[in-house]
Amino acid sequence: MYPLELVRPMAKDLTDFGFKSLSSSTEVDEAMAAQTGTAMVVVNSVCGCAAANARPGAKMALGHGKTPDQLYTVFAGVDQEATERVREYLLPYPPSSPSIALFKDGKLVHFLERHHIEGR
Repeated sequence: MYPLELVRPMAKDLTDFGFKSLSSSTEVDEAMAAQTGTAMVVVNSVCGCAAANARPGAKMALGHGKTPDQLYTVFAGVDQEATERVREYLLPYPPSSPSIALFKDGKLVHFLERHHIEGR
């Protein structure tokens, strides 16, 4: 678990851009159950590849004509319960943070794992 004062700016980077932060398994289940259309879920983290690539990349992806209907985020190492629940929706992929998932009508259609996000 990371100190909130350390991660708050990292979480705010996405919530200020319109992502809804999910902090419990109940919130995750409610968001997934209510989902129609498309959703982007970002598993945020404190690592450098989240700061350099994942968060900026997620925000840049929204700068085009077609964007997901819902935007959600959980913070690995902070929102442990929510992160574990999101990862259940991401199976069969192993836990990966940061990561970015795209869902359509509640079904996972694309997943970017950490190794896709890390700088080269």
